[in-house]
Amino acid sequence: MAGSPLYIGMLSGTSVDGVDCALVRFDGDKPVLIQSHFKDYPPALRERVLTLCSGTTTDLGIVGQTHIEIGKLFASAVLELLEETEFLPKNISAIGSHGQTVWHQPDGDNPFSLQLGDPNTIVEHTGITTIADLRGRDLAAGGQGAPLAPLLHREVFYSADVDRAVVNIGGIANITMLPRTSDCFAFDTGPGNVLMDYWVNKHKHQRYDDHGNWASEGQFNLTLLNALLDEEYFSRGIPKSTGRELFNGPWLEAKIKKCGLELDPVHVQATLLTFTVTTIVSDLARYCSPQEIYICGGGAHNEILLTELEKMASEYSVDSTASLGIDPDWVEAVAFAWMARMAMEERAVNTQPFTGANGPVPLGAVYRAR
Repeated sequence: MAGSPLYIGMLSGTSVDGVDCALVRFDGDKPVLIQSHFKDYPPALRERVLTLCSGTTTDLGIVGQTHIEIGKLFASAVLELLEETEFLPKNISAIGSHGQTVWHQPDGDNPFSLQLGDPNTIVEHTGITTIADLRGRDLAAGGQGAPLAPLLHREVFYSADVDRAVVNIGGIANITMLPRTSDCFAFDTGPGNVLMDYWVNKHKHQRYDDHGNWASEGQFNLTLLNALLDEEYFSRGIPKSTGRELFNGPWLEAKIKKCGLELDPVHVQATLLTFTVTTIVSDLARYCSPQEIYICGGGAHNEILLTELEKMASEYSVDSTASLGIDPDWVEAVAFAWMARMAMEERAVNTQPFTGANGPVPLGAVYRAR
């Protein structure tokens, strides 16, 4: 549709594999994905980000330099995306940049969520108004600051005819419940791919377990599975959110050590896959029994994980968000484009059902182009 506003949404998720960048047109309130682009993290930058995510003592100079370098990476992803289309920076209303989360601490006296990726750098390198710091206002209003993608799920995936759930399996997994006759809600279930990625990288030197093939060669171990499930996070009420601050390599190694088992690494990988599926399915049963489940995120490509999910959730219909009109790889990027539009139109967003904020809040700070 000629004249429809154009926005770009982008992020780098918990897996820290690269920048997801989506060019989105809005026809009324409906987002339409026009073009997508993925840009890998340079290896050295990725390792630095993972070090920052580990929470170890670091030099503030490294934090600042990384903040700018990620901003440059995000800006280059935008410019490469535009090169693939007929659009120029002046055609884009705004960028919604989530940045790269390096620490998420939504509880305690001073909750915060820290994302790197300097928006000033993005504006200067692209010439496009940029919306950033998308979690801060929600946290200040008493929310968890996460998950935020469910805001889009509610807008585009809700049906008045059937109870639905959207399961986003990224580094961390989250569920959005979209019941027909009651309020929507969402929360992080726990690890998605993050522990499987850690383990396959340690033992196979791969970033991820392609299609779950390595896990399929092993058998899950019940003792280890129970040890993994013995974590306070899983008994918390909702809303709740989590990240690498809790579920990380040292956490996993401590659980394995506590079990006192000498397991072949492939059996650990199989157990981690079962762990992810178990936490998702148990929360589906605990909080809602949707008739339909739609999967998005990188986990949508893990065929073994999806097969196990279908087995354990056999009473539900399981499909990809592609069947609802948005490719599973790009749902989150589209969500941040949608948030950028809300910010540019000065529209507050009701995050309360998903994060627990005390009311509708404007999301994001606006960094205007010249």
